[in-house]
Amino acid sequence: MTKYSNLLLKVSAVFGLIGAVLGGHMAGSGSYAFRPIHAHILVVGWLSLFSWAVYYRVFQPKNRILAMLHVYSAIIGSIGLTGGMALYNFRPGFLPAAVETAFYIGGGAILLLSFVFFCLLTFTQSNKQEPRNTEK
Repeated sequence: MTKYSNLLLKVSAVFGLIGAVLGGHMAGSGSYAFRPIHAHILVVGWLSLFSWAVYYRVFQPKNRILAMLHVYSAIIGSIGLTGGMALYNFRPGFLPAAVETAFYIGGGAILLLSFVFFCLLTFTQSNKQEPRNTEK
């Protein structure tokens, strides 16, 4: 599960950097046009992925398939939701509106599914944790 923790940590770091850059841009320009995207990037991308990285570092989930589904749906959903939100809000001319909306809704639905997977993981977690092997 350390590989999942490391993957989530790296992706959350990228989201944190993007969120900080957007926040700096908004502060410097005085425009808050990126505010909803900035908030979702930080909460969904940085905070949620980081907290799940810590979860996989501390706990050893019983169900490896459910853990894999959770991790990859969390990453895909976070990218889809925030990227789709940006496309939907700024409406670039090179994409049809249906594609923008599909990214936005599809990303959100996949992210919601990752929260369901995480909830299932936590409720199927055994009460007694075995010591983790921290050696490489």
